[in-house]
Amino acid sequence: QVQLVESGGGLVQPGGSLRLTCAASGFTIKNYHMAWFRQAPGKEREFVAGSDWIGTHKYYGDSVKGRFTISRDNAKNLVALQMNSLKPEDTAVYYCALLSGVGHPMTASAYDYWGQGTRVTVSS
Repeated sequence: QVQLVESGGGLVQPGGSLRLTCAASGFTIKNYHMAWFRQAPGKEREFVAGSDWIGTHKYYGDSVKGRFTISRDNAKNLVALQMNSLKPEDTAVYYCALLSGVGHPMTASAYDYWGQGTRVTVSS
C-alpha cells in the first residue's frame, strides 16, 4: 500500500525556518518525481517545489524561490522541504505528492498519491 506521511509542521514566527519531511512506505521513491504542494484556506492547491527522480533537477514556485529547498534521500525513502525566511503568506497545509505517470509536474492533477498534509502557521 502506497503511503506518504508528512511531518514537521507547526507554528513559527515570520523570518523563521521549518523543515518538513515526507516519509514514503509501500514503494520506493527512487523512480518517481516527487513534489510539495500547499493549500491555504479558501485557495486552490499551489505548487511549491518539485524534484526529478534522482534530485538533479529541482524547481520551485515563484513565491518560494530562494527561500525553500527540496531534497530527497532515495535510500531512506524520504523527501524534505527546508523552508527559510518564512512569511505569513506561507501559512497553509503542506502536502507531499508522487507523480507515477505522465503529466505536468507543477500541476496538482498530475499527481497520483498524496499525503495527509502537515499544517504550517507563520504568525507573530
